[in-house]
Order: sequence, then C-alpha cells, then structure tokens
Amino acid sequence: MSTIVDPPAAAPETSEGGFRRSLTLLDATMLVIGSMIGSGIFIVSADIGRVMNSPGGLLVVWVATAVITVFGALSYGELAAAMPRAGGQYVFLREGLGHLPGFLYGWTLFMVIQTGTIAAVAVAFSRFLGVFIPAVSPELFVSFGSLPVPGGEIELGLSPQRVVGIVIIALLTAVNMRGLREAKWIQNSFTVAKTGALLGLIVLGITVGRNREAIATNFSHMFADMPSGSQMVDFLGMDVALPALMLAFAAAMVGSLFSSDAWNNVTFAAAEVNRPQRNLPLALAMGTGIVSLLYVLANVAYLSVLKLSEIQNAPQDRVGTLALENIFGPVGAYLMAGAILISTFGCINGLILAGARVYYAMARDGVFFQRAGRISPRTHVPVWALGVQGVWTALLTLTGSYGQLLDYVVFAALIFYAATMVALFALRRKRPDMERPYRAFGYPVIPGLYMLACLSIAIILLFAKPQYSFAGLFIVLLGIPVYYLWRAFTRGQAPPPSS
Repeated sequence: MSTIVDPPAAAPETSEGGFRRSLTLLDATMLVIGSMIGSGIFIVSADIGRVMNSPGGLLVVWVATAVITVFGALSYGELAAAMPRAGGQYVFLREGLGHLPGFLYGWTLFMVIQTGTIAAVAVAFSRFLGVFIPAVSPELFVSFGSLPVPGGEIELGLSPQRVVGIVIIALLTAVNMRGLREAKWIQNSFTVAKTGALLGLIVLGITVGRNREAIATNFSHMFADMPSGSQMVDFLGMDVALPALMLAFAAAMVGSLFSSDAWNNVTFAAAEVNRPQRNLPLALAMGTGIVSLLYVLANVAYLSVLKLSEIQNAPQDRVGTLALENIFGPVGAYLMAGAILISTFGCINGLILAGARVYYAMARDGVFFQRAGRISPRTHVPVWALGVQGVWTALLTLTGSYGQLLDYVVFAALIFYAATMVALFALRRKRPDMERPYRAFGYPVIPGLYMLACLSIAIILLFAKPQYSFAGLFIVLLGIPVYYLWRAFTRGQAPPPSS
C-alpha cells in the first residue's frame, strides 16, 4: 500500500540555492497536465490507426499507454517526495545509480529529450498557425544544406514555420526568465483552456457528432484486421522473423507515449513546490490520471465520429481537425487549429520552465556550464540555464523535424524511465532509513511492471525502428566520454554562487 504522510508544517518559502516554494498542489498538477497535453493527441492517432489497422488496436494502444504512464507516476512519487530537489529525475538517478547515469540522463535530456520535444511542439504550433495565416508555410526561404540522419536527410534552414517556432521559444524563455509567477500564470491559464477544449471535443464527438455508420463499422469488428503472423525485419544486416503484432504494437506506441510524455517534468521543479512531500505524489497521480483518461476518451470520440479509414487517411494526420470538420463543417478546422495553438503554447511553456532546473542541478555538480548553476536573486530562477536551453532548442527547430525527433525522444526516454525504477529499488536497498513520506503504490509489483514495460518496448523498438532507436542509443552513449572530459576540466571548481 502507498501512504502519504503530511508534514507537520508548511515548507519554508525559500528552498535550495534561492528557489522559492511557490508552486501549490494546483500549480504542480497543472504543470503535469500542461506539459503532457500538446499537439500529439490531435495528430498521432492517424499513424497508430495505420499501424494497428483496427479500431480495437487503436484503443488498446492508448489504454496500455495510460496504464504505463500512471504506473510510472505512482512509482516516481516516492522518489519525488523523498528528494524534492531541483533536477528531479536527474537527482534520482544520481543518488540511486551514481553520477555517470545521472549525467547521461541530463545530457540526453539537453541534447534531445527536453529540447527535442520543445522543438517538435514548436513546429506543430507553427503548422497550425498556418491554418489562420497561410503565409506561415513550411517552404524554406533560406537553406543551410542537408544533414544526413538515420532514415534519410533533414534539410536545415529557415521557413516561416520554423521562424515562428523560434520566436515562440524565445518569447516563452524570456517570460520564464522574469520569474516563476509569470510562468505559472501562463501555465495555469493555458492548461485550463486546453483541457476544456479537449473535454469539449470529447463531449461533442460522443454526443452531437455521433456518426451511426462510423460507430457500426468501428465497433462491430473491433479487432478483425489486426496485424498477424510473422514479419521479417532487417536487424544489423540480419533478417529476423518476429511476431507482426508485437512489432506493430511497439511502433504504434511511439506516438502515444510521446503524447503522454513529460509528466515527470514537475519533479524537475520540485525545489519550488510547496509541501513537496504531499503535493508532488498527488500532482503526479492526479495529473497523469486526468490526462490519460481524456486521451482514451478522445479516441473513443474519434471512433464515434470517423470511420477507421478516415482516421488513417486524415489530411496531414490532423485527426482532431477532421473530427470537428465532420461536426461543424469547414469552421471545424479553425476551431481545432485554435485549440491546438492554445494547447501547444502552454505545453512549450511548461517544458521550458521545468527543463532548465535539470541543467541547474547538473551545473551545481560540475557537469554543465558553470553559470547555469546560478539563481537570479531578483527573479529566483536559473536565468542562464533557461538561456542555454533556449539557444539549443532554437537550433533543433531549424531542422523542422517532427517525426525523427519523436522517435529519438521516445526511445531515449524509455531507457531512463526504466533506469529510474532501478534507482528506486537500489535506494530501498542501500538507504532503507531514508525518510519516505510517500511509498510507491503496489511496491514492488507496480514499479517492476513499469520497468519491464519500458524495457520491453525499447527492445522491440530496436527491431521495429532500428535506425532511429540506435541513433537514440548513440546519443546516450556519446555522453560517456563527454562526462569524463567535463569532470576533468572542472575538477576542483567550487559550485557557483547565486548572482
């Protein structure tokens, strides 16, 4: 059983290094919800539908993702309550497994997980802004050449969409530099708006927009055309036969896991959460539970409005847009585009807010730019860490890539989610007397199942999407020499003072 022990008194206003504990339970929950809901839920069901080729398969993927996500949140709550420090998951891995695993997570977070997600969502924001302003197009007006990547090439350059994405990243980075009050006001406001919009889509789809023909087609033979038999895959030059359904399921979950990711971001800002021993586990559980339920219901709404073939062939994969067009006609495209603009704007803000706290913690350990470990005495936020994050994210936005970034992000994230569960088990063994105001629900079964699920999907992805998965693994492993080089150059340096 899990327990949450309420601390006898409220946490002090000022936390480590000058951070202020000004995030309430509501704020923390909004950060979880707002970081999770971006553009994915309105887009990725098209690809999941194509891969699973059945309405039942589409729903099973989303239900499985919901279970995995909630299991993870219930397990992370113990670590978050026991170590409510800036950096969250980085700190958990450092304390449970050592400095190198912690650094590899922070390195990968900076290189692709956090920054790549921000860049991908910024590209999605720009794409839907183009519905209102056609001049915001994907056509390049400046090219910097092609970059070879697994699975093809990415053309680096500037397009109206990429410029808008960079502007949004710069704007929200600047807002976060002004302080937590401004950032959380944006987060809460936009999270309420986009949660309401998603709920509205669900209610309309299940009631007003019900399509009898679509319901009869989708729900009469839900699992009829699922992938079956064996499929040959090329793995490192060898032909390997694997169950087609297993491969399809793992490949399909890339989109749903990406859409459900970033729920752990609230742990990055743990040093700013008030009464963290109570509020962090509750925010993780409530936030992931609410979003996971909404995601499953959103797909029920899609299947109530559209036939599976329509979902699979939605123009530019805009399933949410197609559903509202079926209900409201052409105006539906504008309604959905507006909802996604609100959703992605809030998502970008939450990701920017949280990510910089990890780089702050790394800098305090001497494995990131030293100035990133400083807290502004005026705004009480890591201004320099926010700036470095913004610059690298803007560079990633020059790729204009959504699909490749998604594949790299999911594989790398799965590896570290599983590693964090290893850290949970290790800390139970190494530090049995550690104060644990909350103990993971269902320990050791649920944390163990979560770890096995993450590892299983990651391993299958090595076969299903080897070019992207090995690229993600390469990014992780590249951090090993970087770690030792960084430690060699910074050995003996004291942590930077706040400035």
